[in-house]
Amino acid sequence: MKSIEIVITNPTGLHTRPGAAFVKEAKLFQSEITVQKGEKTANGKSLMKLLQVGISYQDKISISADGPDEEAALNTLSSFVAALKD
Repeated sequence: MKSIEIVITNPTGLHTRPGAAFVKEAKLFQSEITVQKGEKTANGKSLMKLLQVGISYQDKISISADGPDEEAALNTLSSFVAALKD
């Protein structure tokens, strides 16, 4: 399992629209994707679980991937989150 920490730079955080796009990207990978903010953890392939974490502007999150394509998953998802400007 590999993980990466990233700070949310999107002024509106990871709300419904960017959250749905994140989930869509995560589902492209075989690896299990987990998103964590503080004590809250969510399946990165479930929009409802992701929204329950409540990820806002300037929050530091950890994205973890566990599986055969974990490296590619982390590279893609971290780039995706860093590029959000919604």
